[in-house]
Amino acid sequence: MDDSALVEGELNRKRAVLAVLPFLFLGLSCLGLILAWGLNPIWGFLILPPILFICVLAYIAFRTGFVRDRTGDVNADPEQR
Repeated sequence: MDDSALVEGELNRKRAVLAVLPFLFLGLSCLGLILAWGLNPIWGFLILPPILFICVLAYIAFRTGFVRDRTGDVNADPEQR
């Protein structure tokens, strides 16, 4: 395996984690706020799976490049579309 491919893969993972962390933090802080308000802890178990599911989907999308422009033209001018 080429070292450049390995470095690029690691960078994609790092960028994906950095892109998803704010959303994960926001979801977990909302969960903590709900539990701090004194609501039934079952609400935490109901809210946590969708938060984690969406964060995992976002991580996969960012890591694999799914969120990039899929036209194949990397340097396309947006005004020409």
